[in-house]
Amino acid sequence: MTKPGPALKQLHSHHAIHEGGLSGAIQKTNNFLELLRSRELEAANFAADDLLDYWETRVISHADAEESGFYQEKVEENPALRDVVIKLERDHDLLRIISKDIKEIRNEHGLNEAVIQRFYALLTVNEIHSRDEERLLF
Repeated sequence: MTKPGPALKQLHSHHAIHEGGLSGAIQKTNNFLELLRSRELEAANFAADDLLDYWETRVISHADAEESGFYQEKVEENPALRDVVIKLERDHDLLRIISKDIKEIRNEHGLNEAVIQRFYALLTVNEIHSRDEERLLF
């Protein structure tokens, strides 16, 4: 178990991490969609790569950090939170699964409606997860 940093332990800073991650993802999603709607397919593919990389390096890496110490610490402080943490970890798994699906769909079919739907799904799951995490763990 890795000891979580102070930003993860304080609601205000943890919320700021969530808000920053979500706002960046929304901005990059909108940029990707604008390029796709303009039929700038090469640029849209680069934007999709950038967006997926953002999810993995910014949002999913934050999830990894939470799972590597923060959640365990919360459960040690309050064992009643174990079921909450299991649900929050499932949300993280969903983000990972959806990201993997995006890669597989793009490899097989390129950019299509299924990719767009999954990018929206990432936003939705992340937003609900962050709200629940802040409400239930702090």
